Amino acid sequence: MGLLGSYRLRLRRKRCHVRAWRKQRELRAVCDRTARIGRDAILALVTLRNERVRLPYFLQYYRQMGIDHFLIVDNGSDDGSREYLAAQDDVSLWSTNASYRRARFGMDWITRLQRLHCHGHWCLTVDVDEFFIYPFCDTRPIRALTDWLDVCAIRSFSAMLLDMYPKGPLGAQTYREGQDPFEIAQWFDSGNYMIRRNAEDGNLWIQGGPRARLFFPDDPKRAPALNKIPLVRWHRDYAYLSSTHMLLPRGLNNVFDEWGGEKACGVLLHAKFLDSFAVKADEEMLRRQHYGNSREYRAYHEGLSREPDLWCKWSEKYLNWRQLEILGLMSKGNWA
Repeated sequence: MGLLGSYRLRLRRKRCHVRAWRKQRELRAVCDRTARIGRDAILALVTLRNERVRLPYFLQYYRQMGIDHFLIVDNGSDDGSREYLAAQDDVSLWSTNASYRRARFGMDWITRLQRLHCHGHWCLTVDVDEFFIYPFCDTRPIRALTDWLDVCAIRSFSAMLLDMYPKGPLGAQTYREGQDPFEIAQWFDSGNYMIRRNAEDGNLWIQGGPRARLFFPDDPKRAPALNKIPLVRWHRDYAYLSSTHMLLPRGLNNVFDEWGGEKACGVLLHAKFLDSFAVKADEEMLRRQHYGNSREYRAYHEGLSREPDLWCKWSEKYLNWRQLEILGLMSKGNWA
């Protein structure tokens, strides 16, 4: 990339920081426990709205993994999410009723928290329905992964978003508070993925899976992106550009090996497709706070009206991370 291209990317990063600085006035601290964050703490950052039923298992999952502190932005919940989170000793919570869409789909708020509280820390940025899987996660805490990444001088770690779904209608099984969602959403597409490289930003763009084949069958290139870079050794000068799909500086995006090489990567198991999904899709249709004037949720709304079964003859039941490695959906690289 030439000097002009580098300058343009640097300018985009500065614009992200300026936007985040301006948006900080939209955030109200509900409980700021960031003084408790230790020097080597591993942090998780989340933006959410009305996810009370999911929170107990989500927090339990990441606490067991080794997350030390959660930085959470609540965007106008009215289901008790804010009150529940405020009572958690390892959560720092901010609240806002401002527009999610005008805050760059929440990333302006997250960027501000990252600049203030995350410099020098390993940070995992996820949604409440995303569950990080990495090599040896069944026997090693996340600190073992971050220690290895530090030794290898690797600053960012990628994870493909893997849509999980039940067999049968989405509403056939009711998700209970505190339940492992993958007791219900046990299946995933083992293939059917398109990969291409983004020449400007240096990241891979992955699409496909059940959302492409069911909700965007006529134009799969409009399906949601599945490539993410959720785990980063954060520096205050970094910035996410589009959710966690890409980062600046550009070198942080060089995390995938599209030819099956030695680069380690993980998976985010995506528990979107539970019985609550139809209600969520209807709500987001009305709010119109998501990308493309909620174009994705319009597709969901239309598709759900046909009461689809996401399961197909190519679906595979999830077992463990080693299964995903065999299928080529993640890699342990040279981490032994």
